[in-house]
Amino acid sequence: MLKLKMSALLLGLSWASYAQIQLPALSPAVEISQKIGLTTATLSYSRPSLRGRELFGDEGVLVQGNKWRTVANATTRVEFSQDVTVGGQPLAPGTYALLSTPHEQDWTLHYYAYEKGTWTQFLDREPVLEVTVPHQQTKYAVETLTLHFEAIGLDAAQLVLQWGNSMVAVPVQVNEHEAILTNIDRVLAGPSNFDYFQAALYLHETQTNLPQALTYIQQVTQSESALFFQVYREAAILKDLNRNAEAIAAAQRTMQLAEAAGNDDFVRLSQQMIEALTE
Repeated sequence: MLKLKMSALLLGLSWASYAQIQLPALSPAVEISQKIGLTTATLSYSRPSLRGRELFGDEGVLVQGNKWRTVANATTRVEFSQDVTVGGQPLAPGTYALLSTPHEQDWTLHYYAYEKGTWTQFLDREPVLEVTVPHQQTKYAVETLTLHFEAIGLDAAQLVLQWGNSMVAVPVQVNEHEAILTNIDRVLAGPSNFDYFQAALYLHETQTNLPQALTYIQQVTQSESALFFQVYREAAILKDLNRNAEAIAAAQRTMQLAEAAGNDDFVRLSQQMIEALTE
C-alpha cells in the first residue's frame, strides 16, 4: 500500500511539473492601441507566420472566397472609442470581431458585434458592417501576418493587413471636426496662450480657416515672451496666406529666438523659409 501511495505521489508531482511547462506560441498575441485624432483604436490579434507555406494555392494557408478569422487562434478584435467611418460607412463606438474573405482582386472585411467564444459563431450572423477594398500585391513578402494603422493624420488613418505578398488597406475616418471646433470656441472664451496656440495649430494643419488661425497665433506672438516655435507657426501661416513680407519678418524673429535658445533645427527652418520667400 505504501509503494502504491508513493507511486501516486510521484505521478502527481510529475504531472504538476509537466503542467508548468511554458512554450512559445506559434502565433503570438499582440495588442496595439493607436490614437486617430481624439479617438482610440485598439487591435487585439494573434500573428501566424508562413513558415515555408504558400499563402494561397492548392496547399495554401488561405482559400480565396472563404471567410476566415483574419488571424490565428482567437478572434481578431478591433475597438473604437468614438464614432468612426470605415470604408465610407459609419461605425458606432464599441468592440468588433473582424473576419475577412480574400479574393484575387479584392478582400471583404466583416465587422461583427464582439462576443466571447470561437470565431465560427459569427459565420451565420449578419455583420454590423462590411467593406470591400482592393487586394494589392506587394514586392516584398511579409513572413508574419501584421495588422496595423498607417497614414495616420489628424482625422484619418488606414487599417492595413499584410501577409505574404498580399496587402489590403481600409480607410478609417474619425468624425471629430465639428466637436473640435466647438471645443475651441468654448475654451477660447477664456483662453491661455497654450489654448490659442493649439487652436491655431489645428486650424492651420487642417487648412480650415487661415485668417482665424493667424488671429489666434498672433494672440501668442504679440508677447515679448513668445517662444521660437510659436513665432515660426505665425510665419508659416503668413506664408500660406501669401503675406510674404510679414512671413519673412516672423521667420527672422524666429531665427533670433531659436539662436538664443540653442535650437539649430528652427534656425535652419527659418533660413529655408526666408530663402524660399526671397527667391
